[in-house]
Amino acid sequence: MNKSFFKSKHWYNFRREPGAVIGSLIMVLFFLAAMFAPMIAPQNPYDLTEVSLEHFLLPPVWMENGQMPFVFGTDDQGRDIFSTILYGCRTSLIVGFGVLLLAGSAGVFLGMLSGYYGGRLDAFIMRAGDTVLCFSTSLLALFFLGIMGQRGVTMVIIAICISGWVRYARTMRGSTLGVKQEAYIMAARATGASDPTLLLKHLLPNALAPIFVVMAVDLAVVIGLEATLSFLGVGVPLTEPSLGMMIANGRDYVYTGMWWMVLFPAGALIMLVVGINLFADWLREELNPKISRKT
Repeated sequence: MNKSFFKSKHWYNFRREPGAVIGSLIMVLFFLAAMFAPMIAPQNPYDLTEVSLEHFLLPPVWMENGQMPFVFGTDDQGRDIFSTILYGCRTSLIVGFGVLLLAGSAGVFLGMLSGYYGGRLDAFIMRAGDTVLCFSTSLLALFFLGIMGQRGVTMVIIAICISGWVRYARTMRGSTLGVKQEAYIMAARATGASDPTLLLKHLLPNALAPIFVVMAVDLAVVIGLEATLSFLGVGVPLTEPSLGMMIANGRDYVYTGMWWMVLFPAGALIMLVVGINLFADWLREELNPKISRKT
């Protein structure tokens, strides 16, 4: 990272915002835990050679009959709850960043073309986006997954991207409409620069700032949506970890006193989403010149 960043106003404002610092720490903690899950987790909960029904529904280690290394207890398959959470976070983050990459790239490209060229192309792209937004993202994802009849991380990413690109396209279009009127764009056009050069070299770098805010907010939304789809049984298959699936599996045991099967995965999901939202809220204020900060 450039050393000048630590001397910038962004770093100064970041250090003065407790919510941003806490949110960032939560995000980094979950990212590292998910990345190094095979080294941190006491067991691979989806490796049948490491799972035994002898550990069926063990309570957390601080309760009676609790055993090490099952700190958060085990589920109805004998899998360690803590290990399953770590692997489930990997799935959530893979889906989240996969959607940001695919939907973000498509939305930025279409929004930039729409704002720059206008006319019929603009009308077509925006009306297509309006049509998609007539339906909820979860409904479209359920419809797509039902038609395809397949489950998995890749299918979940594609299903969410069906409507996810619209937010990026609308944001990029608005940003492009403002940037394309700047003097340096007009000067580049006057010197004979081609449209691809104008779009990629001059317009795109200067119109991307609002997109970063959308990405930060969208990451939490996508993670929650993936958990929802898995909870409903149409997301990732049973052979892959998911926080939503853990909550779905544990709901039948809540009223029998096996509360740890729901509490810990739900708590992890909430903490991850809250951490991302805290950072996203700071980023929105930091990159929006219309919001004045207290000095």
